[in-house]
Amino acid sequence: MKTLAIRLEEATHARLTILSKLSGQSVTDTIRTAIDEYLSTLAAQPDIAAKAQALTDEIEREAAEQRSAIQALLSASPAPARRAGKA
Repeated sequence: MKTLAIRLEEATHARLTILSKLSGQSVTDTIRTAIDEYLSTLAAQPDIAAKAQALTDEIEREAAEQRSAIQALLSASPAPARRAGKA
């Protein structure tokens, strides 16, 4: 679990506090619920899915480039010299 610190305007904090009390939840639980609901809303948006696919494609391209660079580096490196008398 991660800890997160945020700054809120006093009016927003007061509203959060009173609504949490009225709903019988802690402020922390109210914030967690609000974040979970907002993230679900974001994840359901078609443009977010398209952006996620574009990011996945970019990550795949970068990984392929890095793999190629490593393979080129390893194939271009001379084999370690063997010392006489060592097997």
